[in-house]
Amino acid sequence: MQSKYPVDHIETQEILVDPGQQPTRIDKFLTDKLPKVSRNRIQNGIKGGTIRVDGKEVKVNHKLSPGELITIEIPRYRPEDESRTPTPQDIPLDIRYEDDHVMIVHKPPGMVVHPANGHRDGTLVNALTFYLGQEDLPTLAGNDDSRVGLVHRIDKDTSGLLVIAKTNEAMTHLAKQFFDHSIERTYQAVCWGEPEEMAATIDAYIGRDAKNRQKYRVYDEPEEGHKHAITHYKVLEGLYYVSLLELKLETGRTHQIRVHMKSIGHPLFNDARYGGDRILKGTVYSKFRIFAERCFDLCPRQALHAKSIAFTHPVTGERMSFDSDLPDDMQQMIDRWRNYIENRKQSDPHP
Repeated sequence: MQSKYPVDHIETQEILVDPGQQPTRIDKFLTDKLPKVSRNRIQNGIKGGTIRVDGKEVKVNHKLSPGELITIEIPRYRPEDESRTPTPQDIPLDIRYEDDHVMIVHKPPGMVVHPANGHRDGTLVNALTFYLGQEDLPTLAGNDDSRVGLVHRIDKDTSGLLVIAKTNEAMTHLAKQFFDHSIERTYQAVCWGEPEEMAATIDAYIGRDAKNRQKYRVYDEPEEGHKHAITHYKVLEGLYYVSLLELKLETGRTHQIRVHMKSIGHPLFNDARYGGDRILKGTVYSKFRIFAERCFDLCPRQALHAKSIAFTHPVTGERMSFDSDLPDDMQQMIDRWRNYIENRKQSDPHP
């Protein structure tokens, strides 16, 4: 079943078939139970495996019996996600792949993915609506089309690859892959300092910060609404003051990488929301401070890039993978740190 909300927030809805229920096709039964959802979308959900009976996938003509439990995977509703239908805007798109079913788009830093309060225009969805046409994008459940085509998202100031669904079938299939964690995503980031472990897993619950609702934090004692989050990282290159990391996600929580790295004392470089926009390694005086500030200027956002994505094509069944280079701002900033370290080693073996 389709949804207008991001699949990173999927939850489960259950419907227990009444003891007196007569044998009825599941698609007809759910059409009666869910009047706001079309029968076509219900059938797509059954075919895509996001609607199951007693934990098993069934066919659209499955006859329900009393006592059977229908499980429907649906994204969590969040009021702040509401926004109006997007306006088509002729905004250039960096398309890395496209066929009749899916697109791979490289989003530059600074571009908002979907319209929301404060960002009604200039978003990726505005660009997609113009490029593909409103009617050519998947129409998701509900009346809000602000997320047309989006199966996942990345933050405004994060760069990198996104997969876009062009049909309802593709949307259903890709959403299921995200829910089942069979889509592989690799990120690269620059953090402050060098983690003690060269490779490790961060397994920690994430929830909104009670003191600042715009931020998230790690909780040792999870409460209602907190999300289990798992991030795997390895250090690709340690530069004493900063490190280049590769990160892989098992879950896709809001700000997950940023919050997890903050929680182990290594926030992402220039991540203003989580404290990475200050000098956190090295002296704050003399030439080093000037050098670090120039690095901030070179990469004026959190140094995080969605580098690669791999998934199973929703129609052909082919396993597809895509990779992207680091954007210029991150690459130039890393090169500057490399040169700084090399110069320091020549004058002082212990910088």
